[in-house]
Amino acid sequence: MILNRENLKASIMIIDDTPANLKLLESMLVDYGHRVFSFPRGELAINAARRNPPDLILLDVNMPQMNGYEVCSQLKADPMLADIPVIFISAMNETLDKVKAFSVGGVDYITKPFQLHEVEARVETHLKLRTLQRELQNYTRDLESLVEQQVREISESQMATIYALAKLAESRDDETGRHVERVQMSVRLLGAALMKRGNNAEELDEVFVEFLTNATPLHDIGKVGIPDAILLKPGRLTAEEFEVMKRHSLIGAETLSLVYARYPHNRFLRIGIDVARSHHERWNGTGYPDGLSGKEIPLSARIVAVADVYDALRTSRCYKEAFSRNKSRGIILQEAGQQFDDELVEAFMDVEEELSLIYDHEIT
Repeated sequence: MILNRENLKASIMIIDDTPANLKLLESMLVDYGHRVFSFPRGELAINAARRNPPDLILLDVNMPQMNGYEVCSQLKADPMLADIPVIFISAMNETLDKVKAFSVGGVDYITKPFQLHEVEARVETHLKLRTLQRELQNYTRDLESLVEQQVREISESQMATIYALAKLAESRDDETGRHVERVQMSVRLLGAALMKRGNNAEELDEVFVEFLTNATPLHDIGKVGIPDAILLKPGRLTAEEFEVMKRHSLIGAETLSLVYARYPHNRFLRIGIDVARSHHERWNGTGYPDGLSGKEIPLSARIVAVADVYDALRTSRCYKEAFSRNKSRGIILQEAGQQFDDELVEAFMDVEEELSLIYDHEIT
């Protein structure tokens, strides 16, 4: 993986009391075109950050006078520094050490002895995230005159910004491939099939399907807030790790809600919030994050849930091979009235052959 030196050139602060670590990290980051500021103690670094905030901080844990947890806590308590991403780099590799690092505001955790390529990849990811967050903030400031229009009036460039955010979340999990595109195509087919059946006529029409199709890429944007150690873990997650992973639905919904609070009449954003928050709810009430059941679950989220699970079944993951069309169809049918809305499973069967083509002919 090679950093794009022009686009990702940044100001990076390293805080570590070991001179050899400072020298090694500084040499690598300078080689990739970044401006690097190294400090052996936390207090010195915090004072320097207040004078000239960096774009990213690499932080050791075990240091004299003020350890890394205390340094990170002070950074996050300062409004001027709170949004600077902090990556911990430490020889402490116990789960509790990592959990503590995330609890005080760290965005990632690298264990010593580290591999330079790993540090490079983590730095690249979090610089991209920070850049996109800044662009999103700028974008929302300019959005007021546009969000009052129908989604069909939103320009391609604006939709591309939303799509880029969704693709960034997806890119952090390279096993899902073109997950966003496949689920989006499936949602359009399912929405049209449900509308043809005459179900949910009070809210389901062509405009709703169009809004939902365009909002579908937002369903997993909350994954940008999940640590790499969990999101990229090979194999199944532990119960504790899964609890952290489940937070992506709340992170995504809360992020979109901040924008919606300014534009409370925007239907596109409302659907996006519902999809991000509730696409893991189950018809029988055993889903998350709110334990909704039946038609308490927004229709938009019920539709995306079927498309999302079907994609997970038909594609390979680190813990399973891709299932066949017949096996996947059987699982969806088996979950009617349990995980999924019965009416949606019926609509799924109406277009199952078309849905299968997305995977059988690799329309990805």
